[in-house]
Amino acid sequence: MTKLRWVLAGIGDIATKRVLPAILSEPRSELVGVVSRDAAKGRLWAARVWGTVEEALEWGGFDALYVATPVALHAPQSIAALRAGKHVLCEKPTAMNAAEAEEMARVAGECGRLLGVAYYRRLYPAVLRARELMRAGAIGKPVLAELRLHSWFDPVDGFRGWLVDPKLAGGGPLYDVGSHRIDLLNFWFGKPERAVGLKGRAVHGREVEDSATVLVEYGGGVRGMVDVRWHSRVERDECRIVGTEGALEMTPLNSGRLVWPGGEEMLPPHGNLHYPAVENFVGAVLGGTELMCPVAEAARTDWVTGQVSPLF
Repeated sequence: MTKLRWVLAGIGDIATKRVLPAILSEPRSELVGVVSRDAAKGRLWAARVWGTVEEALEWGGFDALYVATPVALHAPQSIAALRAGKHVLCEKPTAMNAAEAEEMARVAGECGRLLGVAYYRRLYPAVLRARELMRAGAIGKPVLAELRLHSWFDPVDGFRGWLVDPKLAGGGPLYDVGSHRIDLLNFWFGKPERAVGLKGRAVHGREVEDSATVLVEYGGGVRGMVDVRWHSRVERDECRIVGTEGALEMTPLNSGRLVWPGGEEMLPPHGNLHYPAVENFVGAVLGGTELMCPVAEAARTDWVTGQVSPLF
């Protein structure tokens, strides 16, 4: 196999802005069809359009499925594709809960297919450099990591409204933007050992939370704190890792700016944030490249979110 033939399920905002351009520009990839309830919109991207993943799988002429549908569909669509012999790259968070995520991992192993999750921040050059510096002892022993993402999101116009429907999204900012930051903690520090947290509904009054604060403990005593909010008109995207001999600063996290005791570096992410994740997945399927976010690791984030106390 020299080309990976893709079908994309779900052509919403992120898919059209990032995922489809990433697949179309990745030289070893070929988009052969899309799954969408809107056939006219689907035909803007591909000649073949199916209304369901099951219809695409019945046709069968592809190698990998990108799952970009609401979270409630991640597990059933991924499992169906794996059982049909397809590789899967799934949007985050992996699933509605840890049990679903672990079942996805089990089926992937049983079927001998790759299942990755698009936690693309793992591939930020600054994130990889931070891991390298910590391993080299640049800040001594890491003891605390703090990540905050504050913004305003309340889809009164209906745009991306599924994100505030717990039956589709699972939760609010904890699932949507918190999952990315919890995954970074797991990427840097390994398997979480304990986690606690609280969700709040202080401003918007939706069914899902509009804020969440999570504390995670890892082996060796390092702790991570993630605070995410959809009710702040002051935007923050902060990341700081404290060690016994200094600290790493990556604020804003998406900027690529990295400050550490030895200096300051600018390591901006790719212009299309999803491209490195797609490129890595293609390399893993075709050439044995290490998959940067396998489902077994991604499922750890679902475990952490499951430890957060429910809304009162």
